[in-house]
Amino acid sequence: MHRVVGLGGIFFKAKEPEKLYQWYEKHLGIKREPDGSGAIFTAREPETGKPALTIWAIFPSSTRYFEPSTSSFMLNFRVDDMESLLKALREEGVEIDPKQEDYPYGRFAWITDPEGNRIELWEPK
Repeated sequence: MHRVVGLGGIFFKAKEPEKLYQWYEKHLGIKREPDGSGAIFTAREPETGKPALTIWAIFPSSTRYFEPSTSSFMLNFRVDDMESLLKALREEGVEIDPKQEDYPYGRFAWITDPEGNRIELWEPK
């Protein structure tokens, strides 16, 4: 079983997300998606050639999305078999958030590393 197959996203908090998005666009050319959800970098999975997306997004510093972590960032990792991975992590004693979410673009689950950083797991459709 593969565990993590790629980086799905990098999310971080900012005091003024709009200004920071503008700075990144002006100086680094990183443009947001039309819906404002962040930038999407595309690549190909080495083994399958399937498209692989990495999301880059800035959240307001007041966001509760990263909770219970107090960290200013959250990593999202792509996985190819969420159920098997969560089963293995549970057996290994990893802290797993009981909440899971399903969307047309994939399944999401969250775990916490030993230093309290929240990690988002994403199994794309």
